[in-house]
Amino acid sequence: MSDKPTLELIEKLISFDTTSRNSNLDLIRFIEEYLSSHGIESTRVLDEAGGKANLYATLGDPTMSGIMLSGHTDVVPVDGQDWSTDPFTLTTKGDKLYGRGTSDMKSFIALALAYVPKFLARGLHTPIHLAFSYDEEIGCIGVRRMIDMINTLPVKPRMAIVGEPTSMGVIVGHKGKRSYSAHVRGLEAHSSLAPQGVNAIQYAAELITHLTSMARRIQENGPFDELYDVSHTTVHTGVINGGTALNIVPKDCRFDFEFRYVGDDDPDAIEAEIREFTAQNIEPRMRKISRDTGIDITCINDMPGLNLNADEEVVTFVKALAGKNDHAKVAFGTEAGLFHTTAGVPTVICGPGSIEQAHKPDEYIELSQLQEAAAFMDRLVDKVCKV
Repeated sequence: MSDKPTLELIEKLISFDTTSRNSNLDLIRFIEEYLSSHGIESTRVLDEAGGKANLYATLGDPTMSGIMLSGHTDVVPVDGQDWSTDPFTLTTKGDKLYGRGTSDMKSFIALALAYVPKFLARGLHTPIHLAFSYDEEIGCIGVRRMIDMINTLPVKPRMAIVGEPTSMGVIVGHKGKRSYSAHVRGLEAHSSLAPQGVNAIQYAAELITHLTSMARRIQENGPFDELYDVSHTTVHTGVINGGTALNIVPKDCRFDFEFRYVGDDDPDAIEAEIREFTAQNIEPRMRKISRDTGIDITCINDMPGLNLNADEEVVTFVKALAGKNDHAKVAFGTEAGLFHTTAGVPTVICGPGSIEQAHKPDEYIELSQLQEAAAFMDRLVDKVCKV
């Protein structure tokens, strides 16, 4: 059984409905007060509207570079899901704890907080930095403001551990992702005079067909990374909308697409191919009919991937904490790529719980995962404390 402080903190954190559409300030305030009760000052990094916040704090000497423990405070919606328990009330059934965020990823945050008094009691020769973000679930949005703040600090963390649910496996990579919105601007006409119009849906279909052909080519030719379940870069169209009536040549069509790329692929080259095909093969034919037509492609989210070598210091360090010799990569995106790429902080992903339980009704974490994570934290205490 996990210790009482950890369970009490999980219960408290789960009770805050921090679905990404909501404010997380009540939860942030609770953590601030908890840290303050142990003599630890923390820094809020607010969003533009002031309704959400990241939180950053340092245990130990703030002039020294230490180990950062990071997690996101937001959760995905429960709307339309068939829960057998109250998702915002921690419920124990057998060897499992149920509640939204138990696996993804409030249990890791609770563990980090539960160990604050243990770090302080033994004295730190290497600082522990705590970094808790907002709006990870809708595109790793909030953490970018905290990274901007970290980049202004005199001393950055030496390394970071992002506690996403990996069943305590050591994760050294995840795919990067770029998401796009495409607006095809056509020219309306009566469908009986179709050649006089510019059919936005049909030209959108041409570009989508090209995206599909790119996906097939990459699937066949790579590059490949066999540490991923899907070992190659993927290209995917997920949303499309256009037209008003069957007898009108459609003026507008909008669609969203993305690609998720492995570390050996070049996202700039993929994007350049898409834009070049559009400019050279589609738009000239549209503009022969009307110069006001075209295709606007806007990048709406850019999440860098993570791709560490197995012999890097942060990897060997986290493997020692986890008691593991192996490592893996995951397809889902995390904030680790941003910390590593944008903040220049070497980052590994390792945390309790299974991604298989995340985002589902009756989300849960097994008590054995908390015990394994507690052993991880005990080893971290031994590594960074004086006695």
